Amino acid sequence: LSWAPRPGLPPATAAALLASGPDGEMLWLDVTHRPGQAPWVRLMARYLLPPCKQRWHTCAAFLPQEGLLVCGDRRGSLLLFCSSSSGSAAESTSTANGGTDPVVEVSSNELEPSCLLHKGALPLESPLSVLFGLHGKTGVTSVTIHRGYIYSTGRDGVYRQLRLRDQQLEVLQKHRPCKGLQWIEELRFTSDGDLLVLGFHADNFVVWSSRTGENLHCIPCGGGHRSWSYCSSPSAEVFAFIKSGDVMLYHCEAEPCEQQVLLASLHGREITCVRHLGAVEVPGHATLDMFVTGSEDTTACVLVLNENSRAVMPLARLSDHISSVRALAFAMGPGDEGFGDEGLSALLFSAGGRAQIECYRLLCTGDTVSESAVACQVIHVASHRLDKHWEQKKNRHKLVKMDPETRYMSLSVVPGTSTKQLPTPWKFLAAACSDGSVRIFGLLEAARKLVLVAESFHHQRCVLKVEAFLHTWAGGERRHLLCSAATDGSVAFWDITGPIVEAVDALHQAEGEMQPLALDAPLVTVMAHSCGVNSLHIHKTPEGQYLVASGSDDGSIHVCLLEVALGRGEAAAGTCLQVLEHVSRPCAHAAHVTGIRVLRPDLLLSASVDQRLTLWNRCPGELVPLSITFFHVPDLAELDCWEVVEAGGELRYYCVLCGQGLEML
Repeated sequence: LSWAPRPGLPPATAAALLASGPDGEMLWLDVTHRPGQAPWVRLMARYLLPPCKQRWHTCAAFLPQEGLLVCGDRRGSLLLFCSSSSGSAAESTSTANGGTDPVVEVSSNELEPSCLLHKGALPLESPLSVLFGLHGKTGVTSVTIHRGYIYSTGRDGVYRQLRLRDQQLEVLQKHRPCKGLQWIEELRFTSDGDLLVLGFHADNFVVWSSRTGENLHCIPCGGGHRSWSYCSSPSAEVFAFIKSGDVMLYHCEAEPCEQQVLLASLHGREITCVRHLGAVEVPGHATLDMFVTGSEDTTACVLVLNENSRAVMPLARLSDHISSVRALAFAMGPGDEGFGDEGLSALLFSAGGRAQIECYRLLCTGDTVSESAVACQVIHVASHRLDKHWEQKKNRHKLVKMDPETRYMSLSVVPGTSTKQLPTPWKFLAAACSDGSVRIFGLLEAARKLVLVAESFHHQRCVLKVEAFLHTWAGGERRHLLCSAATDGSVAFWDITGPIVEAVDALHQAEGEMQPLALDAPLVTVMAHSCGVNSLHIHKTPEGQYLVASGSDDGSIHVCLLEVALGRGEAAAGTCLQVLEHVSRPCAHAAHVTGIRVLRPDLLLSASVDQRLTLWNRCPGELVPLSITFFHVPDLAELDCWEVVEAGGELRYYCVLCGQGLEML
C-alpha cells in the first residue's frame, strides 16, 4: 500500500491509495475524507506490473498535466501508466447496476465488498514505458515531481533525474550524494533552492544538503529497515521512527548558526583541468562566463563566474566518475554554433582514471529568477570503460587482471568531421592514454553510443597530451591531423583522415559496433624536450601554417612552425608535413610548464608551477619575455584562454588557471 497526493485536490481531503495484489495487479483507489463520516472510496484504474520475483510497487506520483502516473517497484524499475481516462468503466458499471455513483462508503469495521465487485469491468492497463531495474534489485524508494522533472531514489546510493519524451521515460543524469549513503529514501526541495537527501548511512538516519555538501542531521536509529517520518520547519526538526517495537521521537529546535562560510569550496580536492565554455547574456546582468572543472575528488563541476561581483557559483555537479577526472573537451552545439537566443549548448567529454570517459549535453540559458542568473540542464549521453568486459566476467576475483589500470591524460575533439559533401552524425574524440596508446573514439549522440574506433601504441610510453586540428586544401579537401606528446619529450604528428572515413563506413554498416582499427605511423616526430611534455597548443597562422607550442617538465618551451603539403610521387602520395622553423627556450620557468597558449603568431602565454604567467614575443629564432605576472594558485594543473572583443573594438585576452584553486585573469 502507498499514498500519493491527488493533483488538483486538497491533500487534507483527498488522496490516491495504490494497492498491489496477486499476479502483479495494482489498484488505484481514490479516497475522500468526510468530517464525522466514513471516507468515500472509488476504484479508478487497474494496472499490471511487469513480471519479476517480488512483484509489487513501492512508491508512486502523478504527473497532472500529462495525465500520467509514475511508479517505482521492488525490482528497482520505473514504470509509466496512463491516468487520464480512468474511472469511466467503473462509473458505467455502477450505473448499469442501478447505482448513481461509483462511490462506496467504508464502514467503521471493514471495506464493503461491492467496492471491488466490478473491478473486472476496468481494463488491466500495461505500462506505457518501463525502465527495468534502473535502481538495481533493492528497489525504488521514492518518486518526486519537481519543476516538470521526475526524480527517483533507490537503495543503490543514487538518485536520478528523468524527463518525459513522447510518453517515454528518459534518464537525464544520476547523482551520488555522498560516500557511504547507500540507502537513499527521499528527496526534499526547499524554498531557498536547496535539495535535501534523506537516507540511511550505516545505522544512522542522515539529512544531507546538496548545496553545502554536508550532513545537516545524523540520528542514530538502528538503520533503514524500519518505519520512519521526518518533518522540518524553520523552528524545529522532528524525526519519528520505530525501534525494537517502541515509537521513538527525535526533536531538535533550530539554533542560530555561528559558522560563517567566507569562501565556499568548488571541489573537495585539487582541480586538475578547466575549460571555458563560453558566455551567457542575461538581461540586467553583466556577461556571465561559463566554466567546467574536473578534480581529483572524482567530480566535474559546471560553474558560472560573474566578473562584477567576482562570485563563482556551481550550477551542476557531475558525479559519474569512479576515479579522478583528468581531462575535459567539448564541442559546441549544432554546427559548432553554441550561442543564440536559446543560450549555450555544448557536448562535454570528461575522462580520467580507470579508463573511463563520460559524455554529457549541457544546455545553459539565462534564468533571472535564480540566484546564479543561469540555469544549466545536464543530459548524460554516453559512457565508455576499456575494462567493461572485465567487470562483466564471472569469478573475476579468481583471475589475474593482465591490463594495468589505464588513465586518460588528455582529450581533444576532432573538428570538422561532418561536412555538406559527407554528412555524418558521428563525432570523434582523440585521447592520450597512460598505457602508451593514442585512441580515437566515435560518438553517436542520438543512439547514445561511444565506441573505440582506432588506436596506436607508437609512443611505447605514457602519452600526456593530444591536440586535433583540421587542414583544408584550396580545393576544399579536408585532412584531419593529430598531434600527440609523450613523457620522453617527443611530439608526433598523425594523419587520421583515413581511419575516420573507414570508421564512419564500418559503424554505418555494423550499426555502431566495430573492431578498433590500427592508426598508421606518424607523419613526422619532433624531439622537442628532454622529458615529459605537460602542455601543448596548436595555432593556425593567416598564411595557413601551424604554430605548435609545447612546455615541459624541465621548464623549457619549444615552438615549431609546420606546413602541410601534398606528398610527391606515388610512394609518398598523401599528406606531407614540413617543419619550417624551430624555436626553443630552455629554463623559461623554474618548474614544470603546465599551461601554454599561442595567442597570436607573435604572442605566446605560458604558465608554470612556479606561479608565474609569462607573456612571450616570438621573434625570428628566439622567444623574448614581455611581462611576468604572479598568480595565486599553487600546483598549477592547466591553463585555458579565450579572446573577447570589447564594445569599442578593443581585443582582450582572458585566461583561467586551475590547481589548488581557480583564478581568472
